[in-house]
Amino acid sequence: MNILPFSNDAIVFGILMISLGFVFFTEKIEKGFWPKFYKIVPGVLMCYLLPAIFNSLGIISAETSKTYYIASRYLLPASLVLLTLSIDLKAVFSLGPKALIMFFTGTVGVIIGGPIAILLISLISPETVGGVGFDAVWRGLSTLAGSWIGGSANQAAMLEIYEYNPDKYSAMVVVDVVVANIWMAILLIGIGKTNSIDSWLKADNSAIERLKQKVSDYASSVKRNPTLTDFMIILALAFGAVGIAHFGSDIISSYLNNNFDVFSNKSSALSSFSSKFFWLVSIATLIGVLLSFTKAKNYEGAGASKIGSIFIYILIATIGMKMDLSEIMDKPGLIVIGFVWMAIHAGLLILVAKLIKAPYFFLAVGSQANVGGAASAPVVAAAFHPSLASVGVLLAVFGYVVGTYGAILCTILMEIASKA
Repeated sequence: MNILPFSNDAIVFGILMISLGFVFFTEKIEKGFWPKFYKIVPGVLMCYLLPAIFNSLGIISAETSKTYYIASRYLLPASLVLLTLSIDLKAVFSLGPKALIMFFTGTVGVIIGGPIAILLISLISPETVGGVGFDAVWRGLSTLAGSWIGGSANQAAMLEIYEYNPDKYSAMVVVDVVVANIWMAILLIGIGKTNSIDSWLKADNSAIERLKQKVSDYASSVKRNPTLTDFMIILALAFGAVGIAHFGSDIISSYLNNNFDVFSNKSSALSSFSSKFFWLVSIATLIGVLLSFTKAKNYEGAGASKIGSIFIYILIATIGMKMDLSEIMDKPGLIVIGFVWMAIHAGLLILVAKLIKAPYFFLAVGSQANVGGAASAPVVAAAFHPSLASVGVLLAVFGYVVGTYGAILCTILMEIASKA
């Protein structure tokens, strides 16, 4: 009897939790092999890579498991509530315009990266970027543009607008998952070298440090030995908010889809606003912000953000599980296009960050707010510090707003490039 990959999500979740526990345990070892290992490979990257390795070896399978869905639909919104519970909006806004500049730089990088990648690859392998009619590669790449600027809703919109051959769409999904996840891994590696990168960029990260210090000082001022009651109330706030967010997202999404053609038509540039996930994340974040103006803020002293961080790390593990390292060579030509495209996106971000002396935090989160969307941007932001997760969410919301429009512009340029 073939039991692999494990199809029981209780087993899959157990494997993911053991992986996380292993990383956190070995990270605390002060002598021998592990301290040297974690100087090279950040712990947060290991939380991401171990599930990817298990998936690649066929021990677990993202295709049959529902753990990512549960983590993204229940634990992510719960973490957003808990991580924004002690948010200082004034301090967040004092971070200045560089966060937005880096986000839109990332958007521009995706828009111009697609057509440039097509032009470059066409010089070496014109058949890779060829195809006619609904099989044209540029049509398929339009779905990547939608995903890498906005998210899955924008990706679906582009598939509807440009009517790429559904039989070939799975190859584009592979490129999306492989390239986007490897890029996220690179960003996570960079987090362990933030000080060195900021020094090279000559960046002023004082505003970020002030925000982190302000949150830490507040947490220290209200810190107490948490009781069972504290934990129950924290979970009640988190998952009560998740329930409200799901309720609200269902109503808003259904209302928009049923009453406005511009939202219900998947070919519409505004269709992403009818996405339940968009409203789920937005409402959860709003509830967290509203709670930060109440006495609920004091539950930060009982460990609210730590519980939120646990949920984030579980989400990281489930995102890593979606990565199949064996697929890297399945579609070599398309994968190369994806890597060239992402390299242009990254190169532009690095150039602008150097010019405006933006901290690595803005580069990483600005990129991930585009490429990863609302599921990944807060993960990368929280990896810097739990208090910064809300910055990732706010930028990811911009991605939903501009996603389809930016992807349409990118696709027009890719069509021109493919015929050049």
